[in-house]
Amino acid sequence: MIPVPGSERYIGIMSGTSMDGADAVLVDFSGARPAVLAAASQPFPDTLRAAFGALQQPGEDEIHREALAANALAQVYADCVAALLREARIDAASVAAIGAHGQTIRHRPGLYDGIGYTRQSQHPARLAELAGIDVVADFRSRDLAAGGQGAPLVPALHHALFGSDAETRVACNIGGISNISILPAADGPVSGFDCGPGNALLDYWIGRHRGLAFDSNGDWAASGRVDAALLAQCLAEPYFSAAPPKSTGRDLFHPGWLEARLTAFAQLAPADVQATLAALTAEAIARDVRASAPAARRLIVCGGGARNAFVMARLAQALPGVAIETSDDYGVPVSQVEAIAFAWLARQCLLRLPGNVPTVTGAAGPRVLGAIYPR
Repeated sequence: MIPVPGSERYIGIMSGTSMDGADAVLVDFSGARPAVLAAASQPFPDTLRAAFGALQQPGEDEIHREALAANALAQVYADCVAALLREARIDAASVAAIGAHGQTIRHRPGLYDGIGYTRQSQHPARLAELAGIDVVADFRSRDLAAGGQGAPLVPALHHALFGSDAETRVACNIGGISNISILPAADGPVSGFDCGPGNALLDYWIGRHRGLAFDSNGDWAASGRVDAALLAQCLAEPYFSAAPPKSTGRDLFHPGWLEARLTAFAQLAPADVQATLAALTAEAIARDVRASAPAARRLIVCGGGARNAFVMARLAQALPGVAIETSDDYGVPVSQVEAIAFAWLARQCLLRLPGNVPTVTGAAGPRVLGAIYPR
């Protein structure tokens, strides 16, 4: 067993399905709650974002293209680490490890042979070389090997940050894909799963029509009108009615999926499509909250979607009687929650403690997640 470093400082780095860049945090776990000491973000160069976008679907010379993208991602991650250390005014030797998620390019658990696979592209050995810090990566594959989905992996941290003994709550991350964590009162089992598209389709549509990376505050969606027929067509996707455990990604909710559903709606204005996609994000989440956590009276939202006022308003309309809050209200910035989770998962790995929640992923039992790349 590798000895646990004396430091309780860990770095978590997350680049999610929005594929817009990396978010990193330096976290101190020595207190009763994780304390973020520094945070940094690093946008992806346009070439890297395009490379990862192309790798979401089969294509020519994939191994070569993925390897070069992984090398470039290691540099983005290393730049985030350097920024964190400068801000916190500490050196690399005082950090126990980096938990690096990598960029998901395929996520197909349980398919084909009953095991399936998930691929988070990155070069953790290169990151360890550049940063001079131990790196923990490949967090999802062990859960898959135990029969799980490999996702979501954040519910355990959601429970630690936002759970309450007095009431059942739901935490919701809206990144490229949305997911919920059901946090029961007292000591009930945590559960959760991916709901469906979060920002991925919204970002694609505004990029195509307005050349923007995202719909700031949901203003463009708010200028349109939700089309009930298109919304119903989208919600007819079988994934939405599938029973958990379940997880999804751009493998399913990609531009081609949207374009196939738009063939009968060519007359819709682009802003109306954007409004309908925002309503789809909110309604998929709301349906899952109503079905899986009917006692919940509080929805705590994090991720980039928490900044989309149109989506947040639709959630409030769809969930009357449920307080719609953000993680900011609990002292955790919405952009930091998932990065904190991967710092926590790195610590769990070094401590040889489980990182998954079997009631969430469907794995056969608790498993230590991650592979260690020494500095």
